[in-house]
Amino acid sequence: MFKTFLRHPRAWPLLTLLLLLIVNVVFNPGFLHIEWRDGHLYGSLIDILNRAAPLVLVSLGMTLVIATRGIDISVGAVVAIAAALAAWMIGGALVVQDGVAVHASRFPMPLAILAALGVAAVCGLWNGLLVARIGMQPIIATLILMVAGRGIAQLITGGQIITIYYSPFFFLGSGYLAGLPFSLFIVALVYGVLHLAMTRTALGLFIQAVGINPVAARGVGIQARKLTVWVYAFCGFCAGVAGLLISSNVKSADGNNAGQLLELDAILAVTLGGTALTGGRFSLFGSVIGALIIQTLTYAIYSLGVPPEINLVVKAVVVFAVMLLQSPEFRATVRAWAVRPVQNGGRA
Repeated sequence: MFKTFLRHPRAWPLLTLLLLLIVNVVFNPGFLHIEWRDGHLYGSLIDILNRAAPLVLVSLGMTLVIATRGIDISVGAVVAIAAALAAWMIGGALVVQDGVAVHASRFPMPLAILAALGVAAVCGLWNGLLVARIGMQPIIATLILMVAGRGIAQLITGGQIITIYYSPFFFLGSGYLAGLPFSLFIVALVYGVLHLAMTRTALGLFIQAVGINPVAARGVGIQARKLTVWVYAFCGFCAGVAGLLISSNVKSADGNNAGQLLELDAILAVTLGGTALTGGRFSLFGSVIGALIIQTLTYAIYSLGVPPEINLVVKAVVVFAVMLLQSPEFRATVRAWAVRPVQNGGRA
């Protein structure tokens, strides 16, 4: 039964996540402790889930892009643009109402949220047009926005960190609903809609077909270029939602550092989850597990007191090991080397 489990595409990511949880428990006995405090659940696991929410969202969008043989390295910049625009539009000027000092939003919060998400989706749409219509290589097309996007975000913020004072906005990234972080409900909604679209409609098959052979997909009537454009637009939208969660959680927006290296973590999460970088085969659930692996590993690194200058090396080593374990060719090579001494001994 265990051997059957190991053959499952998501077996090694799940085992890796379990191993990281065990490591945290060994070095922090209270790691699994969850308590009810101040009207919501509190504990290390809850904190990991909450902090992983932006990465999960970006990874879901990245999954569809990679499934169509693409890549989007501009998602970190799009996160910064969405966060900067939302922070600038909301702000939170101090006003006096009925003798009480309160913070008022510069623009209505729903308008600020829609504007941030709309701009993020347009950024993704721009990438999709460059890839599908102009014919640029995905990494070059998204590199343009990766560089320019940081400049756009800094133009919006004026090169400064914008502090948000409007408390209703904080609910998105640090609020709680039914005792759980509200960000988890946003992730669940996006994942649920995507899962239904991929499994209950032909969209999932279309994306697989485009990723496996875009020319053949167009030959059977699939509008591959249009599908690619909208996949990039959706990836931008997911990055926009992540930007809102991040700026809401830290109550500010930094055009230079918001979403920094998030694109690399998202690509790692997607590949850890079993999605093929060559396109076609993809797994939304695997990408979620991959994002949780990265966040749990980050938590373990900091909780164990690993020096900051080597934490990226530790992360790279763990990711490298997991990717090797997921490789059928590598496992076959290991088995061959393990069997060879036994065979030699038997002949002796």
